[in-house]
Amino acid sequence: MKKEVRTERAPLPIGPYSQAVQVGNLIFLAGQIGIDPETGQLAEGTEAQARQVMENLKAVLEQAGATTDDIVRCDIHLVDLSEFGLVNKIYAKYFNAPYPARLTVESSALPKGARVEIAAIATI
Repeated sequence: MKKEVRTERAPLPIGPYSQAVQVGNLIFLAGQIGIDPETGQLAEGTEAQARQVMENLKAVLEQAGATTDDIVRCDIHLVDLSEFGLVNKIYAKYFNAPYPARLTVESSALPKGARVEIAAIATI
């Protein structure tokens, strides 16, 4: 049985999807972009967006009773793969070993003109 995970501490969905769905002990987190949930605005620049993305994921996880340490897989989409190092530096601050498995790809465009989007799977 699937259960929606929803929090006001992360941007509300901009389409027909959930912030996350829990099935058993797995939490499937939708891709987050760097929108500040208080202002509804996209953060300026890749670094600020990456930080906001991670804070958004963290907020959804906390609503489900989990933390970033419970993430087992992340999918990262960047509009410019040359920004990989910058995003990786910010991403690393949110995890402890053993780190999640991960996919990083360059995407031609992301919603709302975002520079980075991250989706995740966690277990609790």
